[in-house]
Amino acid sequence: MTKPINEVLIVGGGTAGWITAAYLARKLGANRPDGVQITLIESSEIGIIGVGEGTIPTIQTTMREIGIDEARFMRGAGATFKQGIKFVDWTTAPVGGSHSHYYHSFSRPHTLGGLDLAPYWMLGCAGDAPFSEAVTLQDTVCEAGKGPKLIDDPQYSSPLGYAYHFDAGKLATLMRDVGKELGVRHLIGNVEGARLDETGAIAAIVTREHGELTAGLYVDCSGFSAKLIGEAMGVTFVDDSDTLFVNRAVAIQVPYDRADAPVATTTISTAHEAGWTWDIGLPERRGVGYVYSNNHTSDDRAEEVLRAYVGPAAEGLNARQLKLPIGHRQKLWVKNCVAIGLSGGFLEPLEATGIMLIEAAAWMLGRLFPRSGDLAPTAAQFNEAMGLRYKGVLDFIKLHYCLTQRTDNDFWIDNARPESIPDSLRALLEMWKTRAPDPFDFGTVHDSFEVFNYQYVLYGMGFKTDLSANLSAYPHLEAARREFARLKNAAGRAAAAMPDHRTLLDEIYRSGFRRPTPLGAAAR
Repeated sequence: MTKPINEVLIVGGGTAGWITAAYLARKLGANRPDGVQITLIESSEIGIIGVGEGTIPTIQTTMREIGIDEARFMRGAGATFKQGIKFVDWTTAPVGGSHSHYYHSFSRPHTLGGLDLAPYWMLGCAGDAPFSEAVTLQDTVCEAGKGPKLIDDPQYSSPLGYAYHFDAGKLATLMRDVGKELGVRHLIGNVEGARLDETGAIAAIVTREHGELTAGLYVDCSGFSAKLIGEAMGVTFVDDSDTLFVNRAVAIQVPYDRADAPVATTTISTAHEAGWTWDIGLPERRGVGYVYSNNHTSDDRAEEVLRAYVGPAAEGLNARQLKLPIGHRQKLWVKNCVAIGLSGGFLEPLEATGIMLIEAAAWMLGRLFPRSGDLAPTAAQFNEAMGLRYKGVLDFIKLHYCLTQRTDNDFWIDNARPESIPDSLRALLEMWKTRAPDPFDFGTVHDSFEVFNYQYVLYGMGFKTDLSANLSAYPHLEAARREFARLKNAAGRAAAAMPDHRTLLDEIYRSGFRRPTPLGAAAR
């Protein structure tokens, strides 16, 4: 007979630990007498890796369900708005100071009365406008430096899709405060290992300061060290470096030269000789880093590339080197141990999938929580779902690399080699040569990216789809031309109407939003 689970012990804090703790506390009623007790233990000696300072729009769902006021979230996390990613020089190398770019917008493409506009863009109905610029208003808004919403818009909502940039350390502190308000028990201590029972499940966590700690379920948020899922449970780490080649990063924090400096409203991802830089605008600084493959360049050269990108502002600033194990655990839930965050896997910072995978795991654990104590069915469901998530993320990230036309460095040449492309992605690319991507290509709720996400990258990277064999399927050419013209005019009006990003942030930080807070939120 199984024993009900009335306590969860989370090992490790940081972004993964505290988002998971706050979400579980809200979902499982940690502050109620009949709820599940959530305990988090973290060491004061372990810092936070600041690679994951970006999110995708799923973060709105997470914060809304936790019940935190959007303005409190933004102030506490040091957050700015992120409307997408601007990819610079990914398709071709710069020539004579000339750079190419495309946007992966967070807004869904507009439709033609519900019909996908992508085929009509391929047939030339938008003229020479880039795909994302043709089907959304957001490119124009971003180029104008405008924010995605008005101060009067509902919280966590806007006609334009958005996520956030934030300071990882500040976010962890905020989520710690919110989690404790929701009933999370917080312990400071060092976990030295785990004691297993005769079945191989965790019987107790061994700590230096608190002795043995027990719970019905243990969540490993200990980062790359994987104290439970790796060291204690011995779950195999699946190396994905044969598909994704970057394995190092060097990062630098760049202060603005003046207090009212413009704040970028997208992540700017610029391709370089052996990887790419992220450039993230926060209220008081930029977070800039170079993600690269040490099989294609040296650490010293990587820092040179980063400092050259930043320019004179990098002088005198310290750069931090990071090692990035690329891969994931074969299973993330084994017996009574669940891995969430870096302990479960990491597939590089591109597209901010690290935070998204934390959210997805926390959602499933909270909503499917096996309170009765029968863990095996939920564990199997969780492992299958997260396996699909990692597979989909691997495909989507590789898509950015494998379509490049760059031949200026072995890094880009190697990324385009067919043997480095997963079979599942190769099959889709073959079909998309003669038809547009379709929602049926992505068949489960566990697909982290939808058809429009693929379209933005595919056609931003210059992929060609030949529709000539099926022209009869697209009879609305004139209507499509009118719709593209309407969208172009609407984009200009939107850019004029939306507030300056810096100005919007200042108002939010000063006064908050004017709409009521979400259900259960604590407005501060």
